[in-house]
Formats: sequence, C-alpha cells, structure tokens
Amino acid sequence: MRRRLGLSVRLKLTLSYAGLLMLAGIFLLVLVWVFLLRYVPDRMIGPDEWIQPGPSRLELWEAFAPRAAQGFAFLMVFGLVGGWILAGRMLAPLTRITRATRLAGTGSLSHRIEMEGRKDEFRELADAFDTMLARLEAHVAEQQRFAANVSHELRTPLAVTQTILDVARNDRDGDNDELVDRLHAVNSRAIDLTEALLLLSRADRRSFNREPVDLSLVAEEATETLLPLAEKRGLAIETSGEATPAVGSHALLLQLTTNLVHNAIVHNLPADGTVWVTTRRGPEFVELTVDNTGRDLTPQLVSTLAEPFQRGSQRIRTDHAGVGLGLAIVKSIAEAHDGTLTLAPRPEGGLHVSVRLPAAPTPAPRA
Repeated sequence: MRRRLGLSVRLKLTLSYAGLLMLAGIFLLVLVWVFLLRYVPDRMIGPDEWIQPGPSRLELWEAFAPRAAQGFAFLMVFGLVGGWILAGRMLAPLTRITRATRLAGTGSLSHRIEMEGRKDEFRELADAFDTMLARLEAHVAEQQRFAANVSHELRTPLAVTQTILDVARNDRDGDNDELVDRLHAVNSRAIDLTEALLLLSRADRRSFNREPVDLSLVAEEATETLLPLAEKRGLAIETSGEATPAVGSHALLLQLTTNLVHNAIVHNLPADGTVWVTTRRGPEFVELTVDNTGRDLTPQLVSTLAEPFQRGSQRIRTDHAGVGLGLAIVKSIAEAHDGTLTLAPRPEGGLHVSVRLPAAPTPAPRA
C-alpha cells in the first residue's frame, strides 16, 4: 500500500513537547501579569515619607513585555531542542525493533533484538517480537524439514514405479502379473501418502466447520471399523469411558481416533496383545486415551514419534505400517481443535497416548 509522506513520530513528539512547554510558559506569564496588576500599589512612599504615585499599567507592560518575550523565546528554543533530544532517546528502542523487522522481512529470522534494561512497554514489545521470530524460525525449519521428507517419501515409490515399468518394457514376452501387482501396491502407497498430506494440510489450515461431537461415540465407531484388523492379528480391543462432548469436525476427530487405534494395533505384540480405548470428561476438557501392549520404548524415541515420517526403528514394522504421518496427523488435528497430544512409554511396554480437547460448553438451563 502506497501512503503519502507525513511528519515523523520524532518530529510529532518534539512539537508536542514544545507545545506543552509553551502552554505552561504562557500560563506562568499570565499568572505573573495578573499578580503585578493586583499587588503593585497605586501609591508608593518615597524618602522622607513622601507619597508618590505608583507605576501605571502602561509602564508595567512596557517593563514586563520585553522580558516576557525573551522568556517565551527561550522556552520555545528549549522546548524544540530538548523535545527533539528527548524524543530521540525515547524512540531509540523502536528504531532497533524496526531494524529487526526489516531484517526479518528479508528472510533473516535468526536476528534477535535482545533489548536490555528494565521492563517497560518497549521491552515487552521487543521480547514479544523475539518470541515471534523464534517461533517463525522454528516453523520455517520444520516446514523445510517436512518438505525434504515429503520429497524423499514420494521419490521412493516413483523410483520403484519407474523400475517396474522399465522391467516390463524390456521383457514384453514375459508374465507381467507379478509386476502389475507390485505396481498396484506402490501406487496405492503413493495415493495413501498424498491423501495423508492433504489431510495434514487441511488440519493445519483449520479449514473445517465446527459442530458438537461426542468423542466416546467417535471412539466406538473407530474401534468397530478396525476390529477385523485386530482380530486378524490376534489382539483384543477394550473400550470404556463416559460421554465426552467436544466441538470440532466429526470427520477429522474420527480420523484422529482411527489413526490412534490403528497405530496401537499395528505396533503391538505379534499375538495376544491388547488395546485400551478410554474416554473421560474433566472440568473444562475431554480426554481420549489409547494404550497398547508392545515392546519397551525409550522416552527419546517416543518424543520423535509425532514428527512426520518418524515411524520408530525399534517398533514392529509390518505391511500396515502406513506412510509415517499417523501421529503427525493426530497432533495437527488436536492442535487445530485447540487441544494437546501427549505420548509416553508404558512401564509394561507399549505406548500411552492422550488427546485432550476443550469440552463443549454446557448449555444454560431454560428458565
């Protein structure tokens, strides 16, 4: 947006300081003039007790006016010079903030203001700006890392597809049914990855309608959908809890719950494992927890599981391992609903996952 040039803030402050000082000077001069008119006597007693008339108003004005003009001129000069210096000192922190903002505009997010001194409005503004720059730098680094991971994940199925097609082209007389099956599997994985990325982007943008959602019903729906997979792997799913009314997207919260239950099934014991799905309601939040049996996990490994494409090398890998975005999608959906995701290793082995969301407001009772 193009704007017309105007007075600088420093000049405006200088004129404000000088104007205020001038008004104070005018008030004092008027006060002195009123004092002279009221308290200078009309008659004066001279030597030898000779009574003589006092100075007239004209004489007082002729004596007072030049001194008043000199004092007024001094106040004007002092106000302009002093105001300019004082405004410069007051706006010096703002100059540093402006310089940091321009550096950030050029893409340099590593710069920090780090304003010293006691806490005041400028210090609070500088600290808030430093915090914003730190978050932006971390977000940009995360996006760059995510883009690199996406490129790597997409390059693998594309390279495999290219190899399969080259083999089929060079061996046109052979039986290509196996190659077609492999190509179908690779293509399905690429489609799953693309759909997961689209879902992750949708959650990050928070581009969804909010409606009342009961997490306990969503958990039942997700467990019923994944029950055949659990039975095929010899696992048991146990659900319990109470009604947990929240506000959000039913489709996204169903995807969140499905990802958690699927993750608990896939990364479980080879057989005779268990998945526990529980919902509960707190004073101001609702909570969904998913626990599963499995191998021992270290806190260091668990802390990386919600990052994109971090599947965990110590966890059980199967054909159902997914594309490495399951918990990343869960975290993104939870944050889009102003909630939190907590991961912790279970002492008996396996993983404990907790999702907390704000509870739906209780409707006011009808009168």
